Amino acid sequence: MRSKIYSYLGFAKKSGNLISGMHTCSMAAKAGRVKLMIISSDTSPGSLKKAVKLANDSKIRYRVFGESEELSKVTGNVSRNIFGITDANFADVIIKEIDKKEEVLQ
Repeated sequence: MRSKIYSYLGFAKKSGNLISGMHTCSMAAKAGRVKLMIISSDTSPGSLKKAVKLANDSKIRYRVFGESEELSKVTGNVSRNIFGITDANFADVIIKEIDKKEEVLQ
């Protein structure tokens, strides 16, 4: 069964509230548009550090979740590791679901 998180990401993409790629997320973050950054768990250590720094500097919530192949497939973007949610409601729901899933794993 597909996770609700992936469904929400698909809805965000269809509604124009999902961006992808480090450069695009960086530009949108500096403009104050990004409400949540999702970083795939298989992101290289250097890129992960850069993305976390961007999120912290821009005061953006972030989560490390999923693998780039699955996230790219769900969102229709090829070979992306960093995703930005630009809608606050989508961001809240996705964070809630990721955190709920993490609690179950612990």
